[in-house]
Amino acid sequence: MFSPQLLANRRILVTGGGTGLGKAMAARFLSLGAEVHICGRRKSVCDETATELMDTFGGRVMAHGVDIRDAGAVDHMVETIFAEGPLTDLINNAAGNFISRTEELSPRGFDAVANIVMRGTFYVTHAVGRRWIANKLPGNVVSVTVTWVRNGSPYVVPSAMSKSAIHAMTMSLATEWGHYGIRLNTIAPGEIPTEGMSKRIKPGDEAGARTKATNPMGRVGRMEELQNLAVFLISGGCDWINGETIAMDGGQALAMGGNFYQLRDWSDADWQQARESIMAQNEKDRAKRSQT
Repeated sequence: MFSPQLLANRRILVTGGGTGLGKAMAARFLSLGAEVHICGRRKSVCDETATELMDTFGGRVMAHGVDIRDAGAVDHMVETIFAEGPLTDLINNAAGNFISRTEELSPRGFDAVANIVMRGTFYVTHAVGRRWIANKLPGNVVSVTVTWVRNGSPYVVPSAMSKSAIHAMTMSLATEWGHYGIRLNTIAPGEIPTEGMSKRIKPGDEAGARTKATNPMGRVGRMEELQNLAVFLISGGCDWINGETIAMDGGQALAMGGNFYQLRDWSDADWQQARESIMAQNEKDRAKRSQT
């Protein structure tokens, strides 16, 4: 679909680029000739991903360890990148989410999601965008959101609120920064099974089973579909797309709402089991971080 060096001379930052959707998009950009920067809280994971991608595709991948909840750390990372040359594109992918009945949600649990998704995304966008403006450079921002920015979702209220904030930021800055040649758009993917999503959003479910049963197209999304859409949005193929949220979910949101309303049928025992599963996974992740 795309010419081999479509993204040559592009420098692209992908937040949350060490794993999952971010890693997949970074791989596609690299394969099309871009220089790629990936960041995440665990630099060791980003380092491993950078080595893997360069071994596979060649090119250059730079890994950065940063907690995007820290505005100062974000600004330092972006300044370091720009010292070698400006970024041309930003992919806001870093996120966090878990299911919970809202009445059982703690302020700490709310902040764990909101500080990454809403504040972190703004910090990175602001740090990159103001440098583009100061240097009179165009740029592209593509953020990963969800279809429920249009209709909300029970049981993931911190994510629904925070992703809606990104949706609003995208529309607002598309109109504010458009005259600088800076475009902002978002992709709202349906279920593309990844390890993180399966463990915290649908614990105990066979990956993709619920989506396959209810989706109009009878399947989950494929990683290459997300990769191709992300490439198109920054490719120059249609630079008049600005301020849009593009759903990529096989019509799931139109047919079923695309959210977690179906969890209304869960019993107290179901919620307890899910909570224990999520807590156990968090402990495993903490142990893994302490080893690195």
